[in-house]
Formats: sequence, C-alpha cells, structure tokens
Amino acid sequence: MFMTRVLGVDPGTIITGFGVVERRDNSLVCVDSGEARLSKGKLLSNRLQSVYAGISEIIVRTRPEALVVENIFYGKNPRSLIKQGEMRGVIILAGAKQGIPIYEYSPLEIKRAVVGYGRAEKSQVQMMVKAILNLAETPPADVADALAAAICHLNHLKEQTI
Repeated sequence: MFMTRVLGVDPGTIITGFGVVERRDNSLVCVDSGEARLSKGKLLSNRLQSVYAGISEIIVRTRPEALVVENIFYGKNPRSLIKQGEMRGVIILAGAKQGIPIYEYSPLEIKRAVVGYGRAEKSQVQMMVKAILNLAETPPADVADALAAAICHLNHLKEQTI
C-alpha cells in the first residue's frame, strides 16, 4: 500500500519540533504539529525522557506509517552534536518500539525538496511549508523543519513510484 501519513521530527535539546503530514488525493495536509519546549535548567536525561514520551504519544495518537528524523548537521560544536545525537536516539527508539520504519534526510535534502534550494534560509522553509500545506499561519521554525522533513519523505516516495 502507498504510504500516506508521515511523522517528521526536528530534534533539538531545547526545542523539538514535530509534524504529521498526510497525502490526500493530490495534496498534502498537516494532520498535527507542534513543538516541545524543554527547559535548559533540566538535566539532559529528563529532557530525553520527556521527548521520548511525547513522540511515543504522538505516534500512538496519529498512527504514522513512517518516522522521518533530520540528520545531524555537521557544523556545530562537538558538545551540541553529542546532545543532538542523544535526542535523535530517543526519537528513533520511540519509532522503533512502535514498529515504524525510520528514515533520515540531511537538512540540505529537506530544503531542496521543499524550497528547491538546499541552502535556503529558515524563513524560506517556513513560507514554503505554509504554502504547500495551505496553513493559515506560518509555523515556528522548528515545526516548519519537522513538517518539511515529512513533506520531503512523501515527495521522495512519490518520485520512486512513478
């Protein structure tokens, strides 16, 4: 069966964005989206637990057929990369525990799929996500990135089936 519902996640240790996108006929629709704002003052282990529980709940509630996680961006400092890797790990674990296929795309691939240019600015991604999903308001940057990841995957699948 052709995949129609995808959960995209933009992993962050302070803000983790998520977006569920569904293909309906020839259009893409936002089913659910939001962000988890995590306190810098909390231990990283508590933030990891919180994101794991939140993503697990979203999976149960929205029943996506795939989970897409943005790959790590290589230009950050080593400490940030390690924390982001740990956050990605709990997100991937949440999907794996539910038996959902996991896919990864680089920020460059996601931006190229949504904006047409891999080095697009965050504001350009936000505007294109709003337009593609016909949203009433421009989503916050981390939510837009998560929705863009889901859109990227659905477009990638569409290209493979032609």
